[in-house]
Amino acid sequence: MSFSALFSPLKVGTLELQNRFVIPPMGTNHANSDGTVSDRNIAYWQARARGGWGLIIVEVTAVDPLGKAIPYQLGIWDDKFIDGLRRATEAVHQYGAKIAVQLHHAGRQTYRSVIGEQPVAPSPVSCPVCREIPRELTVAEVYALIEKFGDAARRAREAGFDMVEIHGAHGYLIAQFMSPHANKRVDEFGGSFANRMKFPLEIIRNVRRKVGRGFPLSFRFSAEERVPGGMDTEESLAAARLVEAAGIDVLDVSVGVYGSMEYIFATPALPPGHSLPLAAAVKKAVKIPVIGVGRFNEPHLAENAVQTGKADLIAWGRQSLADPELPNKVAAGQVDEIAPCIACNQGCVGYLFDADKLLVSCLVNPFCGREVAMEIKPAQKKKKVVVVGAGPGGLECAWVAAACGHEVVLFEKEAVAGGQWRVGAIPPAKQPIAAALAYYLRMCNKYGVKLRMETEATAELILAENPAAVVLATGGETDFPPLQGIDNPRVVTASEVLEGKVDPGPAVLIIGGGLVGSETADFLAEQGREVTVLEMLPEIATDMQDVVRQFLMDRLYHFGVDIETETTVREITADGVKAIQDGQEVRLEGYDNIVIATGIQSVRGLEEQLKGKVPELHIIGDAAEPRKAIDAIEEGAALAVKL
Repeated sequence: MSFSALFSPLKVGTLELQNRFVIPPMGTNHANSDGTVSDRNIAYWQARARGGWGLIIVEVTAVDPLGKAIPYQLGIWDDKFIDGLRRATEAVHQYGAKIAVQLHHAGRQTYRSVIGEQPVAPSPVSCPVCREIPRELTVAEVYALIEKFGDAARRAREAGFDMVEIHGAHGYLIAQFMSPHANKRVDEFGGSFANRMKFPLEIIRNVRRKVGRGFPLSFRFSAEERVPGGMDTEESLAAARLVEAAGIDVLDVSVGVYGSMEYIFATPALPPGHSLPLAAAVKKAVKIPVIGVGRFNEPHLAENAVQTGKADLIAWGRQSLADPELPNKVAAGQVDEIAPCIACNQGCVGYLFDADKLLVSCLVNPFCGREVAMEIKPAQKKKKVVVVGAGPGGLECAWVAAACGHEVVLFEKEAVAGGQWRVGAIPPAKQPIAAALAYYLRMCNKYGVKLRMETEATAELILAENPAAVVLATGGETDFPPLQGIDNPRVVTASEVLEGKVDPGPAVLIIGGGLVGSETADFLAEQGREVTVLEMLPEIATDMQDVVRQFLMDRLYHFGVDIETETTVREITADGVKAIQDGQEVRLEGYDNIVIATGIQSVRGLEEQLKGKVPELHIIGDAAEPRKAIDAIEEGAALAVKL
């Protein structure tokens, strides 16, 4: 496939783009604490500029200190930011890419802890996620903000940006004025559709006056907010025509607000290109180009979207985090080498709001956001490296080490790679994990890793390789709780069920309501089985990313799964359990099988046998401590570049 549409040039106003690949604006928390551009920002954007993207839209950039949504957000509310932003544009331009900046104000979708004051908004109505009552802006303050957007755009042009994008999407301040869901005003900026549109239209006109007629402008908006009383498609089509008439050159069509965040950060429960029909509807309503977005991760789908006229440009979002080299790989015919976004939301959304992380990275690509600290480059001293275990951590460590020039041998006792993570690809909406594993294997083959499948590593086999370094990535195995009756033949593991090694019968009891137990329940309930989940905590699946969890919980509710929380199992009986609920003993019986999903324990039997016998011995992933795949992959990559 030639992907001729994706690689055709396009004019956006006066701006000529070399292709249709767009990186949309995604907050990263990579800026300095004062909002200035950091070295990490520069390295992150440079990595993507080198990757061949036609347009990079720099993330949410605050036009006012009260407009920040995240702690380490870029600022553009003062001339002091211009020099740093110019560093960014120069860094990107040297690779031929075009760069825009998104002008942003969070409005009510932020926290006092981030901005140091009470948030502001059109009306004193709190965001259902942030849950802080904002202060209503006065009319004078509204007009002052209009000026601030215009002044910010002028700074952007002075800093060398090729375009400015005005952020009217995702429930932030401009969207709050546009939406009856958030705007309850009765003055000139509220009430009717025309009044609600006055704020964005005045901003566009102010920006246009301050940057001139020929400077390209983009407007991003959510064509459907998917909250009660929010903007719908018909109002959005009318809004699109109005902003086009006001001077916008391209429309960036998204979906959702914080109250419907599951559509902004779509999981595999939503199909790739899920919001493309909205872009197609807008494209029919206007004459200017339209950017389509919505979990794009396959170039074939993007090519089709452009070829069939559903969108003029495709924004790849999280996929650009997973693989900054995507356009170059597509151009070179290396589609099978694209690191796939699996829409897990762990390294991106999860880390963005994690107080211990506060960055944007990627489970599949741990180098994202760490471009300054981690780099694949030729090792100073090439070594013979043995990796034991072809789970996610072992595969990542093996291919990265080989890419650095080391000779790598990888032992795996099973016939198929992936370990527990491969089993994790089996429940509904988890198929993208299999794509990630296929990618890791492709990279291992590309860089010459010697795969010894169906070979259980022993100390003798490892030492026979005469390695300079050994990496134990042996993962974990089911941790059986010390319960009376645990040897009951009806007791099986979640892995045995998911891999089809046992038929659990029509009625199944699952002990453990974490990620594994909950997804196993989803898997079984979809097959029409009666499923009960027992969990000691007040809620199940609390170890999952929130947006992913929401879709899972909806499915469990739809299938009628019986969820018994704050329930402690004391004994396994012939066909069920004795447990404690509300301080009372209860019996839950009548089940064909009892599935154990209470966690795993590390497998590291080789450690003692190898200690002192190899120059370097490293333990990563679940073998070191049971955790998530993202931890194992990060450890594998970090170790590989230091070997």
